[in-house]
Amino acid sequence: MSGYLTTHVLDTARGAPAEELKIELYRLSGETRELLKTLVTNDDGRTDEHILPESEFALGTYELVFHAGDYLTAIGTPAEDPRFLDVIPLRFGMSEHSHYHVPLLLSPFGYATYRGS
Repeated sequence: MSGYLTTHVLDTARGAPAEELKIELYRLSGETRELLKTLVTNDDGRTDEHILPESEFALGTYELVFHAGDYLTAIGTPAEDPRFLDVIPLRFGMSEHSHYHVPLLLSPFGYATYRGS
């Protein structure tokens, strides 16, 4: 079995999925940071396709970048200047061929993540 990567973004302040949140995926190799793709969450807070499907999966170090500030502005969350959370980078390693699920629980002043299933 080959691996793949997914995410799910939940807005814990609203108790709802985070819709229309931009996510970028980078592959890291030493000092090199290569943008692999940019996706946007759907009405369920997920991407319409796997972030990294089986056909593109490779072991290594990656970074998901969640554009939380743009999302918070779009839903009308009052912005401080500068916004406390704007761009959230999550750096993680994939060391086995399996499903990696990296969700983000988001509020205007905090976030959490974990390796889900």
